[in-house]
Amino acid sequence: MKAIRIHEDGGPDVLRYEDAPDPTPAEGEVLVRLRAAALNHIDLWIRSGQPSVPKPRILGSDGAGERVDTGERVVVNPGLDDGRLIVGEHIDGTDAELIAVPEGYVHPIPDELSFEEAAAFPMVFETAYRMLVTKAQLREGEWVLVWGIGGGVATASLAIAKALGARVLATSSSDAKLERARELGADAVVNHASGDVSAAVKEATGGAGVDLVVEHVGEATWKTSLASVRPGGRVVVCGATSGANPPAQLHRVWWKQLTIYGSTMGTREDFAGAFELVKSGRARPVIDEVFPLEETRAAHERMDRGEQFGKIVLRIP
Repeated sequence: MKAIRIHEDGGPDVLRYEDAPDPTPAEGEVLVRLRAAALNHIDLWIRSGQPSVPKPRILGSDGAGERVDTGERVVVNPGLDDGRLIVGEHIDGTDAELIAVPEGYVHPIPDELSFEEAAAFPMVFETAYRMLVTKAQLREGEWVLVWGIGGGVATASLAIAKALGARVLATSSSDAKLERARELGADAVVNHASGDVSAAVKEATGGAGVDLVVEHVGEATWKTSLASVRPGGRVVVCGATSGANPPAQLHRVWWKQLTIYGSTMGTREDFAGAFELVKSGRARPVIDEVFPLEETRAAHERMDRGEQFGKIVLRIP
C-alpha cells in the first residue's frame, strides 16, 4: 500500500510518500480501506520528535473509509483505550491506504456525511466535547471565550458550544478568520493581536466576564484568561502551544473561586456524544482545504504556517 511515513524527526521534508507493508489485522481488529485522513497538531509534533516515536511510523490520527470485510462506510475513533493510546502515535496511523484497528473503535457513518467530513471531526470534536460537556458541563446561555479560532479544537469548540445554545467570543490575530467565525455563529469576536481581549469580554458580557474559557495556548494567554472569566467561572485546559509555564496568577484562582479543569482526548462516551452532534447536523466540522495523499508535505507546510481555518484533509484514492 501507499503511505506517508517518517524515518527520522524533522520538518515537512522528512515526510515520505512510499510503499509500506499492508497491515494484517490481529484478533478483534478490522481492516479499513481509507478514503480520507485529516491533519492534527499532533502530526506536526510527532514529525518533529515531540514525542519521538519508533520509526518508520505512518502518521495520521483521523481517518474514514470502508471496512474491507463488509464494505460499510466507517470512521475511526483515534483515542484507543479511552484516549490513553492514540492512532498515529502509539500505532501506525491513517495517512495510508489501509489501517487495522480494534473493531470497537470503528463506527458506521451516515450516507449524507462525506469521507472528508467524517475524517475531519474525530480527534478535535472528541477533545472539545470532553472539555465543554464532560468536564465543564457547559449550559445553554453561558458565555465561552475561545482562543485562536481557526485551529481544529477551537473551531470544534465553537460548533459544539453553539449546538448547546451557548454564546461564544472568539479571538484570532486574523481579521479574515474572525469574519469566518461570525459566519459560523460566533456572537462576538476580537483580534487578540491588535485589540483588547479583556475589554471585548466586558463589552460582550455586560461586565460580568465569561463563564468558561477554552484554553489551549498557555503562556501567551493565561493571564488574560483568568482576568476574563467571571467569579465562580471555569477554565478548561487541553494544551499550551505558546509555552507550558505561564504566570500562575494564583490570587485570581482563589479570589475569584475559579475551577480549572485539565482535559485531553476523550473516552468512547465522549466520542459517541460528539459523533451524535455531527450525525444530527447540529455541529459540523469545518474543512479548510483538501490535499491528495501524495501532497501531504504541502498540507503540513500549510499547517506549520497557521494559515488554516478548520481541518486540513488528505484525500486517499
